[in-house]
Amino acid sequence: MKSFRFWLIGILILLTGCSQQSKHTKGVYMLLDTSGTYAVELNKARLIINYLLGTLQPGDTIAVGCIDTGSFSEKDIVAKVTFDARPSVANNQKRAFKNKVSSFVTGVRQSRYTDISGGLLQAIEYLNESGSANKYILVFSDLQEELAQGYVRDVPFELSGFHIIALNVTKLRADNQNPKIYLARVEQWRKKAEKGGGTWRVINDLERLDNILAKG
Repeated sequence: MKSFRFWLIGILILLTGCSQQSKHTKGVYMLLDTSGTYAVELNKARLIINYLLGTLQPGDTIAVGCIDTGSFSEKDIVAKVTFDARPSVANNQKRAFKNKVSSFVTGVRQSRYTDISGGLLQAIEYLNESGSANKYILVFSDLQEELAQGYVRDVPFELSGFHIIALNVTKLRADNQNPKIYLARVEQWRKKAEKGGGTWRVINDLERLDNILAKG
């Protein structure tokens, strides 16, 4: 009876530890804009991804997807992984992930259209399925959405518990001529994120990535 009691206590401690760990797991989905005007920026995105790989811990999840003509598809996921609890395995996973992203950036095909909304919907679905406690969607884009004919994206975003961070929101030629256009574009996405229950931030200074996964 005594041995059974010790066994039960051990199981409870193990389950409690797993539960505590799951409360702190992070899930990160980074969307990469591959439109013609923005694809040249992707080398900067690779540096951000390398930073994230050095920051995320065992049990955390990361995925990278591209924003192209129709982004609401698993085919647009470039790389995805949940890191193993064993450090040696996790390090190998990080190297493989880094290589996949590098290959994608090197051979990327520029997209004619920019389906940001579809990419967000795919990211929401993926992170919800990952079971991560803290969910982040990083949008590496100028935030100028342009949908191909026939694509419908007037659906609400369910973003409760999500932190949305727009990165490297470059200014277009029209923005330089009229800054109100840029400000209105950023404000439009902020409203969509917050209406869906998420938080919203913009980080354009890529030298300040130390707080990229801070809660909004």
